[in-house]
Amino acid sequence: MTDQIKRKLQDEIDALEHELIHELPKEIKKAAALGDLSENAEYHMAKQRQEFVKARVRQIGKRLADLSMVNMNNIPHDRVGLGSTVKIFDNTKNEEMQYKLVTSEESDVATGKISTTSPIGRALLNKKVGDEVIVDSPNGKRELEILSLSTIHDVIEPEEAGA
Repeated sequence: MTDQIKRKLQDEIDALEHELIHELPKEIKKAAALGDLSENAEYHMAKQRQEFVKARVRQIGKRLADLSMVNMNNIPHDRVGLGSTVKIFDNTKNEEMQYKLVTSEESDVATGKISTTSPIGRALLNKKVGDEVIVDSPNGKRELEILSLSTIHDVIEPEEAGA
């Protein structure tokens, strides 16, 4: 799971670095040749883009470093953690729902993938089947009960056993 994210982030860094090294210097040089830099919109836009790209490369680099620190041994086997699929009963809405806890890069609420840093994700972390949690969401407080749990280890270990 984290290897896919790392590849995706590394691909983005590679594309941004290519833009930073090859494309933006050409744009800046071309814009500078147009004359007076104080009123040169193309030059200022290219310089702003250059600063944005540098900041984004630093941001992604930090995220890659954070992801490299993910240790599968630290993810619990019997409690909700990264990669867990959790079936919950929402007492507030009176309905069952299923979520998979993922990194912020993989988050897609429409498909049931929620970030471990989202309000629901944070509330569910380290909880067990039968636990009830109260979530402060933008729509108000929600009471959730954990009905079932499948951790990332339940998915990985059968794959390794079959290999």
